[in-house]
Amino acid sequence: MISNSFIPGQVSRKILVVDDEPLIRDFLYEALKSKGYTVITANNGQEALGILEHNIISAVITDIEMPQMDGAALLKKVRKLFPEIPVVVITGYGTVNNAVEVMRQGAAYYFPKPFPVAELHKVIQESIPESFDGERNFRNIITADPQMLQILEAVDTIAKSKASVLIQGESGTGKELIARAIHERSDRCNGPFVAVNCAAVTENLIEDEMFGHEPGAFTGAAGRRIGKFEFANGGTLLLDEIAEMHPSQQVKLLRVLQENEINRIGSNAYIKVDARIVATTNKDIKEEIKKGRFRDDLFYRLCVVPITLPSLRDREGDIALLVDYFFDRFARQNGKRSLRISEEAMDALETYTWPGNVRELENIVERAVMLCRSDILSVQNFFPDNPSVDSSEPMLELIGPTLYDAERYLIMSTLKKVDGNRTRAAEILGITTRTIRNKLQQYLMEHEEMEI
Repeated sequence: MISNSFIPGQVSRKILVVDDEPLIRDFLYEALKSKGYTVITANNGQEALGILEHNIISAVITDIEMPQMDGAALLKKVRKLFPEIPVVVITGYGTVNNAVEVMRQGAAYYFPKPFPVAELHKVIQESIPESFDGERNFRNIITADPQMLQILEAVDTIAKSKASVLIQGESGTGKELIARAIHERSDRCNGPFVAVNCAAVTENLIEDEMFGHEPGAFTGAAGRRIGKFEFANGGTLLLDEIAEMHPSQQVKLLRVLQENEINRIGSNAYIKVDARIVATTNKDIKEEIKKGRFRDDLFYRLCVVPITLPSLRDREGDIALLVDYFFDRFARQNGKRSLRISEEAMDALETYTWPGNVRELENIVERAVMLCRSDILSVQNFFPDNPSVDSSEPMLELIGPTLYDAERYLIMSTLKKVDGNRTRAAEILGITTRTIRNKLQQYLMEHEEMEI
């Protein structure tokens, strides 16, 4: 696979060590730290999941026998929630059956105690993908597009400052990926990365989500809750889809950004916070300001450094790279290494307009690979609703006196169905837009009448 993934500096590799024995935790902490890793430790699986939620982890090393949540349960959770993170299992109760079981469940390696640290280090090096940048859900930065490369070059400079960043772009273009890249290249990379989906939190709960509350602050508030701002202290706070935040809450956010302090609901005490703010939106913020749905003063506070991501249809050269990347990953995951993409299917993928951008491409490739029952992926595997294979079309209408007439009829009728959209017609027919353009020129030269 060709990958012009832009990584302007060495990314910090964080290892999470999970063991209820302090001596083992401390030993592994020092041993791995001496190899250049950043090491975080946890007492059990439950604590480890909380760390995974708020940090970007490169690998997990876990014991099996632990209270609250043991290593086997943690392994299952990690494989489900963070499938790209390799898990190395260690245990003082090693048996062949245990080893077989944890490897079957997806462990990268299994070590019975005691074990040589040099071997553990070797396994960690081999388990972490060479291109791994800490990004979850396999959304690595894959691009050869000049505009994207310029953005990624700017990320390295942006990361070194403390300025707030506003990332704008359509859904699925990789806004959170860029936010994580900024965090990983900053001097806050060893701190937490905390994300808040502003669109998913209701108006009356957003304040509690952001700032937390004290016991008895409202009905049902039995204990203290720490808000996202406190969780992100010393790190980065991502405010995802910030334009969805209600104006009544925007003013409270503005005050926090100005004063760098919060107070929990039900408390008069102010707590200093130091979180770098990165906000994202798929809306035109200036248009939202004109309509009175977004505060202009908050916009200027957030938009110290603006980044606008291009849509995938404006990155045509990246489509093949991304298809190759996702296809390779999902083929390996599903044990289908002999699977191949047909030339017609690749043409269809490259000419499709991708309204859902990279996220849509990823989902379509995953579905096609998972459901395919042959060795070749066809256009129909990627686009099962393709009208060109609609059995309701009368076959007699597709038949002309010659193959040339049938081809011309199929191209013209498909163009008519899609209101002359050549890209969509090419995707339906499994050919390139260039082929359609050449055919249309040929028909024009023959003075044929076209109704497009």
